[in-house]
Amino acid sequence: MDIPGTGVFQYITFRSALAFILSLLLSTIYGKRVIAFLQKQQIGESVRELGLVGQKEKAGTPTMGGLIIIFATLIPVFLLAKLQNIYIVLLVVTTLWMGIIGFIDDYIKIFKKDKEGLKGIFKVFGQVGLGLIVGSVLYFNPDVTIRTDTSTSNIIKEASLNEIKPVPVYEKSTATTIPFVKNNQFDYAEALSWMGEGYEKWAWLIFIPMVIFIITAVSNGANLTDGIDGLAAGTSAVSVLALGIFTFVSGNIIFSNYLNIMYIPYSGEMTVFISAFVGSLIGFLWYNSYPASVFMGDTGSLTIGGVIAVLAIAVRKELLIPLLCGIFLAENFSVVLQVAYFKYTKKRFGEGKRIFLMAPLHHHYQKKGYHESKIVTRFWIVAILLAILSIVTLKLR
Repeated sequence: MDIPGTGVFQYITFRSALAFILSLLLSTIYGKRVIAFLQKQQIGESVRELGLVGQKEKAGTPTMGGLIIIFATLIPVFLLAKLQNIYIVLLVVTTLWMGIIGFIDDYIKIFKKDKEGLKGIFKVFGQVGLGLIVGSVLYFNPDVTIRTDTSTSNIIKEASLNEIKPVPVYEKSTATTIPFVKNNQFDYAEALSWMGEGYEKWAWLIFIPMVIFIITAVSNGANLTDGIDGLAAGTSAVSVLALGIFTFVSGNIIFSNYLNIMYIPYSGEMTVFISAFVGSLIGFLWYNSYPASVFMGDTGSLTIGGVIAVLAIAVRKELLIPLLCGIFLAENFSVVLQVAYFKYTKKRFGEGKRIFLMAPLHHHYQKKGYHESKIVTRFWIVAILLAILSIVTLKLR
């Protein structure tokens, strides 16, 4: 027997709104209790002497706050999302997988008193393992399909046909979207066209390594961005919200038809997860904003990066990551350039020189004398501008 009013739960928009509210309440109300528990267990941050203003005052601040983000996301998802949906399964696995890697890293830093935490090679193994799982599922699972022809006339035509052979609707494909290009679809399989007939069946040789690279790069970028109060949580919330828009329109055949983009069946369900994730990030930001009462630690930053990467890949917008996650990219590049230039100048001139006063990039501005709250606010503004520009690519090509 149907209960009056329960019909609204079939709508993604309703469940997404409810997921956002529930995750926001969980992260703000119960987040305080988690912080109190972390303080009681003396799970505090050990701060390295970096010569930065206000750095010493952060010592002892509870870390592992990423647990707030993880639980405040997963509880609404388990209650409101369709758990049989392959995209939801992948996102839940990603959240738990990266959360566990981050938790182990934080545990070693805090309880084993090893400031280096989990060795980098083990982190990379974990990221590669997740990339293999995500890439294989997206490539081989029959529920992961796309439809490029979403014209209403064809939909009506297919519905009215009484022929024995049905009109093909959905297809397995490794196609993705190239931003700012008119004919903006690119198939990874095309890179193997030189192999001759049947080259498409080998597309996984390109697709899966690409997924591994993206997950590793984005999760490391998020990890590097988590350096000052509110930076990683705020910029990530903006990026995830933009991905939520992409997910909603790509999973809706009417909107995908209007915007002339590929329709991805079942992907709209990810909007529920995204709403819960954004709610948890905003709720966490309540305590993580300057001066922070809690740090997310690698438990949170690695999880955030992994989720953003999987979302972008699932919705076929991974080539947009350099723009959408421009803050992560800048933080990553600042470290790579700093290390590379230092090694190069030391080898050539006998003395290592630096491009930035300090890396990652946000520490460079701290060294220049900017207050961290000003740096964070300006990075947020840049993240919002990048997100808007990313959304504009739906039509601007």
